[in-house]
Amino acid sequence: MRIDILTVVPELLESPFKHSILKRAQDNGVVEIHVHNIRDFSTDKHRKVDDYAFSGGAGMVMTIQPIEAAINHLKAQRDYDEVIYTSPDGEIFNQQIANQCSMYQNIIILCGHYKGVDQRVRDHLITREISIGDYVLTGGEMAAAVMVDSIVRLIPGAMSDETSALTDSFQDNLLSPPVYTRPAEYHGWKVPEILLSGNDKQVNDWKEKEAWERTKRLRPDLLKGHE
Repeated sequence: MRIDILTVVPELLESPFKHSILKRAQDNGVVEIHVHNIRDFSTDKHRKVDDYAFSGGAGMVMTIQPIEAAINHLKAQRDYDEVIYTSPDGEIFNQQIANQCSMYQNIIILCGHYKGVDQRVRDHLITREISIGDYVLTGGEMAAAVMVDSIVRLIPGAMSDETSALTDSFQDNLLSPPVYTRPAEYHGWKVPEILLSGNDKQVNDWKEKEAWERTKRLRPDLLKGHE
């Protein structure tokens, strides 16, 4: 899989992709992550990528030319399944979207910045708009990092135990059940006996019940249409 990220501040994305699962996935050839500075595609002598909004108003707007040039440059080299724009008014990112995106071959993620992008970018160049939550960030870089992390860990070969991602929270619209490790008792706090029984069926039944109860208690909204 290849992920190309377009941003005006590539420095913000240096650290997230150089550690842990994301680093190993890249080292093992599971995914390619390329970060592109939109300023490199600007025809302005000062590499300017923003301008004032027509009709006035606070904040600057990202201009069309460098964004279109960057997208066209990438599209001339390969086909892309999606051109995603990180936007606070996009569809809310969730596990189902991550699952879908993990099956793509190539995606572009355009990071919003300033007051956003010229609407014509959204109308003519973007195929999907995604938000990571109902709040506003300084830019879309952190949103892009969150999305990439969530997507890449689902790609076969990214994790040493590929079944681990399948038991994560939200995979079945349920939160994960409680997990425990050694020691079996600490300060009198004991691990549930069922987890020490060695009976796989009973353990799985317990996990399913606990996942359901935890979801009902903490995120009942996830159970709508699930019962």
